Amino acid sequence: MTIHCIAQGINCCLLAKTEDFLCHPIFSCKRGDWPMHKLECSSMCAFGENWNPSETVRLAARIIVKQKTQTKRTESERVLALREFEAHLDKLDNEKREMNQTDIAALHHFYSKHLDFPDDDTLIELFAQVNCNGFTIEDEELSHLGSAVFPDVALMNHSCNPNVIVTYKGTVAEVRAVQEIHPGEEIFTSYIDLLYPTEDRNERLKDSYFFTCECKECITKSKDKAKMEIRKLSTPPKPEEIRDMVKYAKNIIEEFRRAKHYKTPSELLEICELSLDKMGSMFEVTNVYMLHMMYQAMGVCLYMQDWDGAMNYGEKIIKPYSMHYPAYSLNVASMYLKLGRLYLGLEKTSLGVKALKQALAIMEVAHGKDHHYLAEIKKEIEDQK
Repeated sequence: MTIHCIAQGINCCLLAKTEDFLCHPIFSCKRGDWPMHKLECSSMCAFGENWNPSETVRLAARIIVKQKTQTKRTESERVLALREFEAHLDKLDNEKREMNQTDIAALHHFYSKHLDFPDDDTLIELFAQVNCNGFTIEDEELSHLGSAVFPDVALMNHSCNPNVIVTYKGTVAEVRAVQEIHPGEEIFTSYIDLLYPTEDRNERLKDSYFFTCECKECITKSKDKAKMEIRKLSTPPKPEEIRDMVKYAKNIIEEFRRAKHYKTPSELLEICELSLDKMGSMFEVTNVYMLHMMYQAMGVCLYMQDWDGAMNYGEKIIKPYSMHYPAYSLNVASMYLKLGRLYLGLEKTSLGVKALKQALAIMEVAHGKDHHYLAEIKKEIEDQK
């Protein structure tokens, strides 16, 4: 099933073909697309280097233009119009309300000369709808490309054991089954990263989507023990000690997220290493909090071009990922891709080809055999012969 986005927030140079929007890096576009394109180009030119609205603000601006110029429902809105999205305004806490007001202020600041705004109540609802129903567009290694709204895709409910996966060709969303689905059965996707234990997943779902999941995985918690594996020590830790370490892990994850905005790569890597040492005194290397910080460390090593360091972290991550994530997980595929490319760069050809083939096996199901990502990976493999 192919679903087209109604609006997207990718940078101009990354825009691709959608249902009714075509833009090239040289900024040429169809006559009918000009109102949307003019909006962003005019604003960018007016502010120059000071033009820095958030992705959410850019997406909201494009939606407003789309709603003003589009008189009929788009193909994406065949069943559900964007205006009909659930906003959950009554469930927003003060922090989310303040964030919405900040986004509205930024929208006025960057687009006031080029866009006629609806009233504030409508804007508040729009931002709440986007935050609750938006999608992240990612590449084959799950690097962030942009944000989009897909009304058709938004109709699907969440499960922690989804039977479909959403992937992208440019800004077009494609939905493929990864489990057998019988007539009359509901189609489920996943709204969140499924690495974490049940309690963490439901905290995220409650905070971002305002519900508690009651899927089979959340009821049985069948993977929680493996995800929270504790080292076999001569003196087993007490329950309160485990709770304290989990609290530390969650705090350090949040601290690292903030630190990425102002600390150097070397400082970030030190945070990862120190936290791994501390958590490793109690947690097994397969524990998801250990995996989270190893993944962050791998990212820092890649940024610093420490290829051996990145490879070492990736090798520790891949097997637990395969165990913790559902079948055909894009997270597992992307890790095999990263490892495969690292191996090839380090002239470990046989390991590199093996890892790329493992990524392909997942991606052929998740992305479809005709996706250009697969052709690129097959060429990487062929080039090694």
